[in-house]
Amino acid sequence: MHGTTIQMPASLTSKLDGMMQVAQQNYDSDKAAFQEKYPAYKATAKIDDIRQSDYARLDKLGHTYLDYTGGGLYGESQIQKHMQLLTDNVYGNPHSLNPTSLAATEITESARHYVLKYLNADPDEYVVIFTANASNSLKLVGEAYPFKENGQYLLTFDNHNSVNGIREYARCCDAKITYTPIHDDSLRLDANALHNNLDNTIPGGNNLFAYPAQSNFSGIQHDLDWIAYAQEKGWDVLLDAAAFVPTNKLDLSQYHPEFVVLSFYKMFGYPTGLGVLIAKRSVLAKMERPWFAGGTISVASVQGDGHFLHTNEAGYEDGTINYLGIPAVEIGLRHMENIGVNTIHDRVMVLTEYLIDELQALQHDNGQPMVHIYGATDIEKRGGTLSLNFYDPDGTVFDYRLIEALANTVNISLRTGCFCNPGAGEVAHHIDGERLSECFESASLTFDQLAGSLLNNGDTDVVGAVRVSFGIVSNFDDAYHLLNFVKIFLNEQSSGIQM
Repeated sequence: MHGTTIQMPASLTSKLDGMMQVAQQNYDSDKAAFQEKYPAYKATAKIDDIRQSDYARLDKLGHTYLDYTGGGLYGESQIQKHMQLLTDNVYGNPHSLNPTSLAATEITESARHYVLKYLNADPDEYVVIFTANASNSLKLVGEAYPFKENGQYLLTFDNHNSVNGIREYARCCDAKITYTPIHDDSLRLDANALHNNLDNTIPGGNNLFAYPAQSNFSGIQHDLDWIAYAQEKGWDVLLDAAAFVPTNKLDLSQYHPEFVVLSFYKMFGYPTGLGVLIAKRSVLAKMERPWFAGGTISVASVQGDGHFLHTNEAGYEDGTINYLGIPAVEIGLRHMENIGVNTIHDRVMVLTEYLIDELQALQHDNGQPMVHIYGATDIEKRGGTLSLNFYDPDGTVFDYRLIEALANTVNISLRTGCFCNPGAGEVAHHIDGERLSECFESASLTFDQLAGSLLNNGDTDVVGAVRVSFGIVSNFDDAYHLLNFVKIFLNEQSSGIQM
């Protein structure tokens, strides 16, 4: 079912057509009411001008894009500037000293410097390691962090799978692995539990604490003050900033985690296949890479059976870096600075508050709410990502895959599933940990098998959700179109809408 194209049932098509006609008639008055209720929106009008000039394809092609947490969108000017740079110059593999190699080195170092500048990071404190994506950055940390037997890995229920995956490196080193829970209702970190866990460092060991600045599941933001607190207790801190930095400013002169990971395409859409690990020089000194590759060593020998790694970023950029793509990173960061990340943040939060208010107001004729939003619904310490499910008048959930398939028919791009964040989903859907452990006693297990087992045994009524997220050029029309689409489910029975 997932990813398939279907025809919307005739009854819903007729209902949607009627709603869209009413929405078109009421558009001006509804937008005026919105702007009166949320006056901060007008202060972000610059985004509307940029959307018209640099993202015109969105409205020209009739797209309602609501998957910014999955991937950002690029402006036409970014592509033009990058193509012009490549057209006007000749760049060669930077692992040499010939003219084209030196030219490539120059633009790479310029981008490296600009990443630090954008994050207000001291180059004497941090290095920039270019990677394929945030997941690859996390893998670099996991494989080289010296856990050993007296080390431990502390993480939270609310983490991307690529952060969860580091636990397997810790497990191989017989390190202690601890998860800090999140509250069932708000999906915020359990502060008391985290305090207790952070107080339990292993003396003389290497202790790594990893958490997200913003949840990719719920949009909940976790306090950056935990960084300094953890460090005072003897922890190295790995901050997953991938979902945070597209709409928020991260200031590394104020917060000083040992590691920061992010992917650039989630910030400004282009280029894909480029991420970064920003690491303190001091922590790299104790890392132990388990292998070496071309570009990462100062010398290696076959007969001598030895090698010496480069220090700092050069020791972690395996093989030839994406030297033709890296210049687009600086172009993209300058593009975000031109718009203003604070302006983007303000726009996104206005739209998020509006969408939360309107979704929570949707009720069936019998008074039952149609929408359940997972996590805190206030806009304090949250971003522009919402995970939710739709329920019929009897309280039966609509299949989230159905929602996506029907949204596809009206050119709305949203996302459904578990979003590579099993911990947050398990808490949101009230799935018991012991029951999950039983499921994993089998030799192998697919997601469909796991979901079927949990649903059939009554452990939960749903194992996934619908996710909508705002970003760099979101506007009122995007939220308005989504709201008018989801209203077709009002007073409908889930059993009456089949794929």
